[in-house]
Amino acid sequence: MADPRGFLKHRQRELPSERAIPVRIMDWKEIEDSRVDNSAQLKRQASRCMDCGIPFCHFSCPLGNLIPEWNDLTWRDDLPGAIEHLHATNNFPEFTGRLCPAPCESGCVLGINQEPVTIKAVEHAIIDEAWKAGLVEPHVPQYLTGKTVAVIGSGPAGLAAAQQLTRAGHTVAVYEKSDEIGGLLRYGIPEFKLEKAVLDRRLDQMRTEGTVFYTGVDVGGKVNARELLQRYDAVVVAAGTPMARELPVPGRQLDGIHQAVEFLTDSTRRVHGLPDVGLTAEDKDVVVIGGGDTGSDCIGTSVRQGARSVTSLEIMPQLPSERPENWPWPTFPKLYKVSTSMAEGGTTLYSTATVEFVGEDGVVSHLRIKTDDEERLIPAQLVLLAMGFLGVAKEGMVEQLGLTTDERNRVERGADFSTATPGVFVAGDAGRGQSLIVWAISEGRAAAAGVDKYLHGSTSLPTPVQAQDVSLML
Repeated sequence: MADPRGFLKHRQRELPSERAIPVRIMDWKEIEDSRVDNSAQLKRQASRCMDCGIPFCHFSCPLGNLIPEWNDLTWRDDLPGAIEHLHATNNFPEFTGRLCPAPCESGCVLGINQEPVTIKAVEHAIIDEAWKAGLVEPHVPQYLTGKTVAVIGSGPAGLAAAQQLTRAGHTVAVYEKSDEIGGLLRYGIPEFKLEKAVLDRRLDQMRTEGTVFYTGVDVGGKVNARELLQRYDAVVVAAGTPMARELPVPGRQLDGIHQAVEFLTDSTRRVHGLPDVGLTAEDKDVVVIGGGDTGSDCIGTSVRQGARSVTSLEIMPQLPSERPENWPWPTFPKLYKVSTSMAEGGTTLYSTATVEFVGEDGVVSHLRIKTDDEERLIPAQLVLLAMGFLGVAKEGMVEQLGLTTDERNRVERGADFSTATPGVFVAGDAGRGQSLIVWAISEGRAAAAGVDKYLHGSTSLPTPVQAQDVSLML
């Protein structure tokens, strides 16, 4: 463990410095202030990790991250040891260190009566320093098995499965329908949360290891998924949940109403000089419907694009800021937090329903909303729907592979992620439903073990979760 008295000496939770809001909203770079040396702060935070006997942070993380171990190694300035332990359970800690909501911190034993250890910040620092120090190297397999695997989808689940299977010696090809690899990591997450250079350096590592990527391939559309099953020894479906939730209220047909991912995708393409459709928040009153992470991303993006105003609508009441009695430790509680994007501007209205989209000349101009039994109009020339996703489409790929779905439009699979179609496995949101990035990576790793066993008869790859596992929530 780290300092046995660290949690007594350093009771305060300290987070890395962020760039000032007036500065960071002028560009698209990540918000953390890279000019500040946080090493002393990180050592203090790592030293707060207790000798708790049973580390519930392990249990709260579906990857089973070795958190006390790499906290101890961080405190001892052993970066090689820390990154080795971090990579032992997580293929992409630079993604989770930036994007995961850190259920591990909800399970931190110190959090019973103090602020928990800043686990996510320590993880983020370990991997970024490891990249700078040249400690992240390709792991090229020493032999090839002669078996081939196709992975459909290049989000975190697909990438994790592909990397594990490539390192196991299989020949792996990843198929992505978009023009760039990364899935929602590429186009669904704005640059200020995940600079794409961070994604690209990991993809370069995977290419060096032997993974092959194909873009612009619409499996289930122009390419019949059955053809892949005939050409490859196994197929991993990691296509996510592309069916966005709709809002069927009067006026939905008006122009200026878009799904959040459309808006975020167009913004990222414009930032990187790629062809876009011109969807912008500049000089507009923007209304974001949905109060989750995607809605928050839309707020930050709209502010950077120069929106006249940004209003976020949340149908649920405002969450409590502290654990209520029905969300006891170590469950992952739903608490009110001001995201970095919410802090940058805009207004959030809670317990608010959208009654009607009102337009002029076929274009949305206002929303009729209802709050506390009162209706009123608010201006809106751009409306972004950020209400989550409903699952997979039964037509196309699912039908072509002979797969079945449950009542929530999730592909049905066994505990080892295999489906009723021999050789076809399902990982990530396509089988679990909309979830966290840490679950996607853990499922990708576990599905890779299932594929490896199917091809070999046995496997030495880790299986951090089973398909039916759920997070510790009430």
